[in-house]
Amino acid sequence: MNVGKTTEILQALVGFDTTSRNSNLDLIGWIENYLDGLGVARVRIPDKSGAKANVWATIGPSEAPGYILSGHTDVVPVDGQSWASDPFRLSARGGRLYGRGACDMKGFVACCLAAVPEMTALARPIHLAFSYDEEVGCIGVQDIIAYLSDKAPKPMGCVVGEPTQMGVVTGHKGKRSFRVQVRGRTCHSSLAPYGVNTVEYAARLIVRIRDTADRLAKEGARDPLYDVPYTTAHTGVVNGGTALNIVPDTCTFAYEFRSIAADDPDALAAEIEAYAKTVLEPEMKAVAPEAGFTFELTSGFPGLDTPAGSEIVGLVKEMSGHPAHTKVAFGTEAGRFATAGIPSVVIGPGSIDQAHKADEFIAVSELERCGAFIDRLIAHCRH
Repeated sequence: MNVGKTTEILQALVGFDTTSRNSNLDLIGWIENYLDGLGVARVRIPDKSGAKANVWATIGPSEAPGYILSGHTDVVPVDGQSWASDPFRLSARGGRLYGRGACDMKGFVACCLAAVPEMTALARPIHLAFSYDEEVGCIGVQDIIAYLSDKAPKPMGCVVGEPTQMGVVTGHKGKRSFRVQVRGRTCHSSLAPYGVNTVEYAARLIVRIRDTADRLAKEGARDPLYDVPYTTAHTGVVNGGTALNIVPDTCTFAYEFRSIAADDPDALAAEIEAYAKTVLEPEMKAVAPEAGFTFELTSGFPGLDTPAGSEIVGLVKEMSGHPAHTKVAFGTEAGRFATAGIPSVVIGPGSIDQAHKADEFIAVSELERCGAFIDRLIAHCRH
């Protein structure tokens, strides 16, 4: 592994502000120019607006099944964070490289790109999949998967390089996030029974969500490989009301399920919606027929549960030198690849504890470990 080359590439990648609300096309163009200079076959896969894009590249024989190295190009915002240095200019201090996305997950992307010149004489191809909008729901990778749907042969496996300190991760929870709008009828608070108080009805449904969370915590299915070994529910945002003497006629809140493989998050969400529609709404409509609940799925991604005995897990353990495996609560694109029938594992440089924070960093030693892993994968694909 060439640490200097990896750092040089990472410096370029961090220099692009690819916060998910922005276009990533300048970064994508940089990657394309880099790959073109090395004679690598690649395809740009844009979103519907044309403002964002993925890159899919293949090194080696396209007629043979190979392996995907997958990473996302978008990053989370720096708004409201206090950084010791410019977040979009890579800064080296004490064996660490600081910058937004250095850990999550431009460090992995840089390792992959730096290794491309070494991807020679391959008997099996290595594919690079660099996506947009992972941070807002693993959106862009769906376009890559759609592109691959009619291509043959199907890849043998996928490595998603989210930060795991190069530990082998075989599973993560699935997620469903909802925005709930509550409609009621306003009136003066002295006449409260003549109105439908949406804050109160929202609160009743939020309590039901919490009751479901408590039930899952006490008696739900378990997976001991997770830090929190059961499915969770959480309400994070509530907005409603204007003044104490006005019965509020609108309220919105957002909640989520993060589920282990044994639970169906769609069934749990349907349970919450059924309670709203069959128990709460009849009371509301008895006063105001226009009252009720509207549920909107705002984001979601499938979980990952790759069998420990699968070929891809064994290969990644061998390449990484880690015989153990674990599972993580945060989501990744691996769940989407797995759902599409491509066995997937998560392993990458850096710690998730450094992601999304001010002064995000990746240790140079982590990049070295990742580079060594990719070098071993290259050697494996030559045979």
